[in-house]
Amino acid sequence: MSGLMRRIISSRPLGRVVAGTSALALVLTLAGNASFAGGPKVSTPTLTGFAALPAATFVPGSEPSGSLVTGNTNGYATPFADQPIQGFSGIADNGDGTFDVLSDNGYGNITNSADFLLRVHRLAPVFTTGAVDVLGGINLTDPAGHVSWELTREDRVLTGADFDVESIVKAADGTYWIGDEFGPYLLHFDRAGRLLSAPVPLDGVVAPETAARTGVPATLGSSKGFEGLAASPDGRRLYAMLEGTVTGDTAGHLRINEFDPQRGTYTGKRYTYRLEAPNLAIGDAISIDRHRFLVIERDGGQGAGAVIKRLYVADKRDRDNDGLLDKTLLVDLMNIANPKRLGGFGTTFTFPFQTIENVVILDERTVAVLNDNNFPFSTGRRAGVAEDNEWIAIKLPASLDPDKRLLK
Repeated sequence: MSGLMRRIISSRPLGRVVAGTSALALVLTLAGNASFAGGPKVSTPTLTGFAALPAATFVPGSEPSGSLVTGNTNGYATPFADQPIQGFSGIADNGDGTFDVLSDNGYGNITNSADFLLRVHRLAPVFTTGAVDVLGGINLTDPAGHVSWELTREDRVLTGADFDVESIVKAADGTYWIGDEFGPYLLHFDRAGRLLSAPVPLDGVVAPETAARTGVPATLGSSKGFEGLAASPDGRRLYAMLEGTVTGDTAGHLRINEFDPQRGTYTGKRYTYRLEAPNLAIGDAISIDRHRFLVIERDGGQGAGAVIKRLYVADKRDRDNDGLLDKTLLVDLMNIANPKRLGGFGTTFTFPFQTIENVVILDERTVAVLNDNNFPFSTGRRAGVAEDNEWIAIKLPASLDPDKRLLK
């Protein structure tokens, strides 16, 4: 415990540094996810935990960021003195009450994110207090020169102008597989955040950012690369899910490509997920077992404009033989029971954010979902107010029956 305590860092709202979290809060957090097990059954998806990391939370003593940001920043002056802890786009459970959470490319595109350092943060929600502890993190780097093209920084620290990282799997050996949208590429990092091998492209799929660099025509929309990355229970396969439809495919059909991490190559197997409408998008995809995925599907609305924010179970077995994954609605994130009025909200809880990009299974009947707050731009809770990074736990009416190997 003492070693972990020494790694706690403070949260820094704009203009000042506040003290780090207390030992008591950390002890409560590291009691683990056992607190979710058991308890009374519910008849509808029910909120059982709420925590939030304030929008203006920064890595102390890091580097300035946001000098290229333009537009409405909802009252926050740029550049920021430090790197913001924001934009969560993927999550991995460490099994001890802490989670490794991935920040995406920074401020929304390749042109304004060159001073945003790509990073994996170690976080812990404290549902007893409603806080999120920031315990540390690592920057993503390429010291060995595996990226063959010119990077933004000579020190080869990776930025949001180099990659748009959106999905993450933590392997049994502690290394990370991360899905990118600018290639799209799969990236393999060691536990210190150092790139281990060259970025792995997907044959026939080219994002506009790669098209601009290579001259190869784009076959995918901007920011439509690997939004989901799921690991098989035995760790022998990864399933990389695109957010957008590839040119020539049916509108609203998304490819899921099987990847062999040991060989570092795609196997050639491919599955298709159909969105409820072509204008929707996925936010994350993780494995439940060797056949099923848990998928976030969403519209682009926020606040009063948020309508479709859902969790689906998608099954590779395709029992109706239509060539598509079978889908079953699991949770409507705009209609979650909240009998205890957690977070100060009413008895019906909504998650009205533009981008919801993180889901993790806590136990057989409980999942956690996090938003991507796009700091300082998104304003899902209140118009004109940059939204926090919210972290919710949802109890399900029935067990997901997940493969036990996927539960930490």
